[in-house]
Amino acid sequence: MRRLYADGRECAWTAQINHVAGERDCHRCVRLRVWGAGKNSRALQADLLSTAVLPWGCATDCAHPTPKDVRRVVDYAMAHGWDPGLAGGTFFLSESEHAAEFELDGFLLTDRLRDDGAPDPTERVFRARDKRENGAVAPVPDRQNTAV
Repeated sequence: MRRLYADGRECAWTAQINHVAGERDCHRCVRLRVWGAGKNSRALQADLLSTAVLPWGCATDCAHPTPKDVRRVVDYAMAHGWDPGLAGGTFFLSESEHAAEFELDGFLLTDRLRDDGAPDPTERVFRARDKRENGAVAPVPDRQNTAV
């Protein structure tokens, strides 16, 4: 477990590397969990989807949240209702509730790790890349019909 300080309290955090499947690709997903008042306190959980686009299909990159990234997640969660002093349970930073407002360089929030019916991560990753590169959202390319 790693540690950081936020809002005058020591927080412990861990990041578990996973992957999620999209319609046309696989993506690295890091499950971030943070405790702000010991192991029995209300945990914060955010599933962070890497926005890396790789040319060789179903492979994941090496994206991992830095302590600065974790601090941004903690600050956002506290501003949106996470009370680390409460006992038990988990506060989820879900894609469905927070993705439109929350931004973190190199990552998107995803619900796909907890819910197979959540929005396709491949489409979201392509849109994030296009926004980053062009400043606008372009149509998602059809990778099956695109020559490499």
